[in-house]
Amino acid sequence: MTVTETEVVLEAEGLTKHFPVRRGVRDLLSREHKVVHAVDDIKLTLRRGRVTALVGESGSGKSTVARLMAQLYGRTAGEIRLHGESITVRGGRKFRAYARRVQMIFQDPFASLNPTHTVRYHLTRALKIHGRAGDLEQNLRNLLDQVQLTPPERYLDKFPHELSGGQRQRVSIARALGADPEALLADEPVSMLDVSIRLGVLNLLRDLKERLNLAILYITHDIASARYFADETLVMYAGRLVEGGDSETVTQNPAHPYTQLLIDSAPDPDRLGELSRPEDQAGGEPPSLIAPPTGCRFHPRCVHAMPKCSTDLPPRFELPVQGHWAACWLYEEGAAK
Repeated sequence: MTVTETEVVLEAEGLTKHFPVRRGVRDLLSREHKVVHAVDDIKLTLRRGRVTALVGESGSGKSTVARLMAQLYGRTAGEIRLHGESITVRGGRKFRAYARRVQMIFQDPFASLNPTHTVRYHLTRALKIHGRAGDLEQNLRNLLDQVQLTPPERYLDKFPHELSGGQRQRVSIARALGADPEALLADEPVSMLDVSIRLGVLNLLRDLKERLNLAILYITHDIASARYFADETLVMYAGRLVEGGDSETVTQNPAHPYTQLLIDSAPDPDRLGELSRPEDQAGGEPPSLIAPPTGCRFHPRCVHAMPKCSTDLPPRFELPVQGHWAACWLYEEGAAK
């Protein structure tokens, strides 16, 4: 089945979120209201049976995108569509109905589970809230079986502190599955786990994607894991998307200078001993999102920056491989490569 034939579950168009900055004494005399440009004009599509990775360094706005898609944050602008229908919820029954179809998995499994309650309580509550209690004991066992915590009886009456980090994250995934969702928003689900067990959790998510035909948004700062786990990779920098396409293409043939920086920063045994030339290395720090740079937000750090980069925001330029694009003036027709 091709991408175009795969059913679209959840999509965002022009998604924007600006957080107001608390005004100090000096600002009281000014009419200017400063905001943090956390997310600007994001477009993404989640399809059944596919994983879309959102990659970028810390502070780029990835987690904010996930919370916007989960309707935990109100958006400043843009549209979220569920099966093509524009939807905005502010709590209550509508939010519960939305959460039944779109679930979120948080980064820290210990913080997302109440330490005073058992696994049985967490899963029972999820099943009851979403009207799926039925044969409760059997459904509890089924949820733990789905996340490979077997035998279920061994885990049901344990508290979060009695579980390992990987086991806690599997309980969090089971709780999300209690709603029988169509889309999972996984916010760095393995970043707080030991390296030795990360692969097991990613394999579990991939297995669930295939068996349950889920649409998954996988947020990570590790572009290497995106190549392994995701079908499509989107690269985010300072609140904006800068590149996207098939994961193999984006990670093996990165087009945007920022994507190239991410890949060069990832450990790779095949590149041990290779040193990039200083003139090929991006320097500096990510910009302030209260007053982000004009034009391309990466231009202050980019070794390929041209005068146009500092004044004009680059659109998406389609690249030779179908579906691969980059928002970079290097790919404007006639630009020097």
